[in-house]
Amino acid sequence: MAPLPADTKRIAEAQKLAKTDPSKAESVYKDVLSKGPGSGEAALKDYESALMGLGELYRDQKKSHELSELVTSSRSTLSSFAKAKTAKIVRQLLDLLSAIPNTVDIQISTTKSCIEWAVSERRSFLRQNLETRLVSLYMQKQSYYDALTLINSLLKELKRLDDKLVLVEVQLLESRVYHALGNQPKARAALTSARTSAASVYTPPLLQAGLDMQSGMLHAEDKDFNTAFSYFIEALEGYHSQEETQKATSALQYMLLCKIMLNLGDDVNNLMTSKQAMKYSGKNLEAMKSVARAHSNRSLEEYERALSNYQDELGSDTFIRSHLLRLYNTMLEQNLIKVIEPFSRVEIDHVAKMVGLDTQSVERKLSQMILDKLIIGVLDQGAGCLIVYDEAERDEGYDAALATIEKLSNVVDVLYTNQASMLD
Repeated sequence: MAPLPADTKRIAEAQKLAKTDPSKAESVYKDVLSKGPGSGEAALKDYESALMGLGELYRDQKKSHELSELVTSSRSTLSSFAKAKTAKIVRQLLDLLSAIPNTVDIQISTTKSCIEWAVSERRSFLRQNLETRLVSLYMQKQSYYDALTLINSLLKELKRLDDKLVLVEVQLLESRVYHALGNQPKARAALTSARTSAASVYTPPLLQAGLDMQSGMLHAEDKDFNTAFSYFIEALEGYHSQEETQKATSALQYMLLCKIMLNLGDDVNNLMTSKQAMKYSGKNLEAMKSVARAHSNRSLEEYERALSNYQDELGSDTFIRSHLLRLYNTMLEQNLIKVIEPFSRVEIDHVAKMVGLDTQSVERKLSQMILDKLIIGVLDQGAGCLIVYDEAERDEGYDAALATIEKLSNVVDVLYTNQASMLD
């Protein structure tokens, strides 16, 4: 067996030292990188190993600025690598940077710098890949205008080049941006385009899971929770097969959310005891179970307690937060209607005590319900009372009168048209 080259040995030692003596491991990696990649295949491999080893070390120590500097400083050396190899290494280093929390701004500036470098090096494939990554980063920062501007330029280029796979990814991102902006028709149109493009090319499991996840979310926005649930199952299987734990957990949360919105408490319990739920068990799923229990019990107090106890798990996801807010409003409306049903006049303080909320919140909600015609009545703020009226029956005489007026109007229009034609 041939002895290992000196740099290969040193890199192996540095990998062992990474946990026990990170500063020493860092100096070994830097020393190997300072020599450059050399010309032989073994030397190139050692350089790549040292580069990735140092990147992983910075990631583990959460040294985002040092990792960003490593990405930019290594680019000039990477120019001597094959284009495919360079693209792979740059993407891997940026992935390491994205693994450090709260680094969106640094990621954006580093990715922009890499895009400029890719343009100067005329590496179109790498540039497109980096611009797609930049769109995702803009979404994380909620810079939707910047995201859409970049998406539009990418779509024009990709359609011209007929690069279907990247096109699917960008169209999916476009759908997500419009969904985040609340423009559901455009979000659906972009997703339809993405699925059409995906039909003519092999779609990797992770991208297919992303399409299924987005389909489920858009169906949920239309309150078609049964169809949404089916798509979330597909997304869960896709993420599970690729060992994407965080995304698989989100898909499972969305499945539970669908069952809660459909008022199927038993199905929630069955899902929680399934094999997949056991694999991804944690506070995220416990939070959904707590919400389901409160909803089944029709208890606003229990529901608010669940939202408070699991604030991070339920509040960090915009999709879950918006649907739970709708659910809370529905529960509150149902509780208020149930409380005021026996009364023709009732004090707002009494209603507030019955539902377990403060008087101002209840008064605000009652006024909204009156405007939405869920309650027929008025608020007497001077007396602090709600006066409820019996629902008046619709007088069919008004409908008949309106129909007669409409017919007379049509006759007048015909006579006017005839008279005008005779004068001509």
